[in-house]
Amino acid sequence: MDTQSPWLDDDQQELWQALLTVVIALPAALDRQLQRDAGISNFEYGVLAQLSMAEETTMRLSDLARVCDSTQPRLSKVMDRFEARDWVARRPDPGDGRYTLAALTDAGRQKLVESAPEHVAQVKRLVFDPLSAAQRRHLAVALGRIAATVRGGDTEAG
Repeated sequence: MDTQSPWLDDDQQELWQALLTVVIALPAALDRQLQRDAGISNFEYGVLAQLSMAEETTMRLSDLARVCDSTQPRLSKVMDRFEARDWVARRPDPGDGRYTLAALTDAGRQKLVESAPEHVAQVKRLVFDPLSAAQRRHLAVALGRIAATVRGGDTEAG
């Protein structure tokens, strides 16, 4: 790799532009579908989904923010809305009162169950259907490596 050039080569530029389109346009498309069909955002769906997959459908808010790639203030606003709709219940962590737990309620699970079919169909249409099984496997490996680098904060060439 040419580390001297401040520019991307043609292949890198093509890949970068495609990735930018996916990173920007895919969440917007998922938001539109979820807003239309379920009245929630893609981020809100993700929060409900993460809680549904957690042990006893309960997580510390700090952990939930981390797995949802969210700030605490953004997640707190969502939790306020979710509590008002009876989708989550917050309570102090009995193991360490410095933390707050969020628990998915039956109403929250029902909202997720009602929202899932169209959302999953949209994800399949936009992400999985255009790719062969081999392309999906390769994409999973490549995105996994990029995600690990981004989450690790590694900005140096390695």
